[in-house]
Amino acid sequence: MIRRSLPVAFALLLTTPLFAAPAQPQTLFNFVRPLDAVQVATEQASLPQLTAEPTADGEVLRRVVFNAAERPTLTLTPQSGDWDWSQTEAMSLRIQNAMDWAITLDVSITSRDGKSLTSRIALPAGPAQTLLVPLAATSPLAQGMRAGPPMPITVAGQRVLLAETVVGELSTAQVSSVSLSLANPDSPQSILLGRFGVQPLAAVQQAAYSGIIDAWGQYNRGQWPEKVSSDQQLRDAAVREQAQLKTWLQPKTEQDIYGGWLNGPRFEAKGFFRTEKQGERWYLVTPEGHPFYSLGVNAVSAWQSRTYVEGREGMFSALPKEGEELAIYYGKSNSRSATGANRGRAFDQGRWFDFYRANLQRSYAQPCPAVVPPLAASPAPVEQDVTPCPPPGLDAARWTAHSLDRLQAWGFNTLGNWSDDTLGAAKRMPYTVPLSISGDYATISTGLDWWGGMPDPFDPRFAMAAERAIAIASRDRRDDPWLLGFFADNELAWAAPGAEPKARYALAYSTLRLTTDVPAKRAFLKQLRDKYRNHNGLSKAWGIQLGAWELMEDPGFEAPMPSAEHPQIEVDLQNFQRLLADTYFKTIADSLKWHAPNHLLLGGRFAITTPEAIAACAQYCDVVSFNFYTREPQHGYDFAVLRALDKPLLISEFHFGSRDRGPFWGGVSEVYKEEERGPAYAHFLDKALQEPSIVGVHWFQYLDQPASGRLLDGENGHLGLLGITDRPWQGFVEAVRKVNLQVPGKVLKSTQQPAATQP
Repeated sequence: MIRRSLPVAFALLLTTPLFAAPAQPQTLFNFVRPLDAVQVATEQASLPQLTAEPTADGEVLRRVVFNAAERPTLTLTPQSGDWDWSQTEAMSLRIQNAMDWAITLDVSITSRDGKSLTSRIALPAGPAQTLLVPLAATSPLAQGMRAGPPMPITVAGQRVLLAETVVGELSTAQVSSVSLSLANPDSPQSILLGRFGVQPLAAVQQAAYSGIIDAWGQYNRGQWPEKVSSDQQLRDAAVREQAQLKTWLQPKTEQDIYGGWLNGPRFEAKGFFRTEKQGERWYLVTPEGHPFYSLGVNAVSAWQSRTYVEGREGMFSALPKEGEELAIYYGKSNSRSATGANRGRAFDQGRWFDFYRANLQRSYAQPCPAVVPPLAASPAPVEQDVTPCPPPGLDAARWTAHSLDRLQAWGFNTLGNWSDDTLGAAKRMPYTVPLSISGDYATISTGLDWWGGMPDPFDPRFAMAAERAIAIASRDRRDDPWLLGFFADNELAWAAPGAEPKARYALAYSTLRLTTDVPAKRAFLKQLRDKYRNHNGLSKAWGIQLGAWELMEDPGFEAPMPSAEHPQIEVDLQNFQRLLADTYFKTIADSLKWHAPNHLLLGGRFAITTPEAIAACAQYCDVVSFNFYTREPQHGYDFAVLRALDKPLLISEFHFGSRDRGPFWGGVSEVYKEEERGPAYAHFLDKALQEPSIVGVHWFQYLDQPASGRLLDGENGHLGLLGITDRPWQGFVEAVRKVNLQVPGKVLKSTQQPAATQP
């Protein structure tokens, strides 16, 4: 390890301990004029010049070079004792990125007891700014949203970069070090540094979030081509879009009414959607017997764009006042929950506003005709029937027709999960339905529980809840040929994050920790008793000392980790997880066969999953579905395993987002800028078409999420085909349309059409 210290002249008051920092800004050290009691050390980094250098803006700073290494680091420590920062709120550092591109800087603040706070900083290229790192864990969730506004911002004429996400814990009265590091740079990277110290934070935090959302729900401080600044711009854009849709919505003479390809392989027409394999490729088959590749969009809805305003009204620059026309788009909700998705979130209940529906009214509402009073000398007018003005609000019929026009013009053919019922009822596009099973059945925690604990399928109350959900979902749809199929819930907690056995077998380990009041634990113990007959057999197989079966019944029982010496441990964990998955999917499949025997069960929309869950899904469902947030489907799972299932696969969610169109989060799969979203979509779809088992891909989602966070969990991503203003992202939808329209040709070209099968 290489460790360098700056000259002793950099230190002052070497033996004097630092007292509690005052509430005002305090400089502890200056890289340009090093006169305070701070020691600077480097590892795989250097300060190559003894003198500082001027920047393009005339500021004088000191260069630090991080070498190409695993973790080049610069560390600041007190010359003696610790820093007492208990009376202040943030660490401050004057800093400039000396490169022509953004770099990712990791900041760690450590206290004498080993506790630490860490923050990952996106340091943009450009002028210097003051970096502020809060001295307590925080995130944008404290402001009610998944991601915070872009940094840096200008506060009192100064550029400030506020670290919005800080994790960990710190004893602020005993701060022992601050380190800056880069993770695996592939070439030397330089930054410029100036004053280092501490300062208050409240004013900066307030400035960061004050008035950031404008009257249309857009980010106030950014600019982009589709941004609007008047209601007239919305109306003008709507007129232009209608003209474009007319040219794009050409009759598709080569398709049946459901979107099946007339020039593709011929299958038996059975009146409902189904699956069939021909040659090496799996197909969805339309009710009329034609191949269908599902190009879908999730959450096509006019009701999912609400954002909480109560308690954070200062975040919004122009909310409607009571009595104004747009005030009808206020409402109240409560989104509080114990799920992982909502953990640590503030502003999750109370009054909300729906910017999207307000913008629909601004764009499309027709004004009432003005009533012109007759002139005094005119004869009395003949009484005529006057059409009353429609009340303000969402014109659902217009929105439904317009949304379907858009999707069809852009080359989509399926309504994905969570889309409004009115769209499917229009019978213009095949649709899907979620089976959202809820009830008072037992659950099993895997530790993450993003949408809640895993349902205990051995609990009779789960079967009752599934029966109820399926009966409701299939009501009035049992004989609808436009229904593509049902999804079995969404992103259940089949495992915990990570590759270690504790995560891989989290369901099994968590089940054994429960009491025997939980049906899943009783099922697991029965499986073990049936296999080993007595506790001595289990003890030998697992390499443990188990005095009696009853000891496993106690809450908190900790099963051993899998090992080469005792392979039956892993076998038993796998067997239970397969039993649980079989019970879950069989319960749903049996109920669906009773209530809607003509329709497909489209799988469980896997995110984190296990081989046991996938195998059970393949056994009981018609299609296995995955939510893949990767550059291409093949990066989401081992496709050699999936091909061996010999089952059709559906990508039920994917997307590519960016942070340059208003909403602050770039999604799970993020690209650098808006112009990269179209090529990313094209690449993903092209790779999907190369897999003969994949029968469709569904984009998440139709609309951008509110920049200030959606009601459900505060997500605020630029993920949509259109923004909160109802304006499509023109370049993106053009790119999407182009590749969507190429799908039939690519699929049919890749397969040799066998002789036609007579229906």
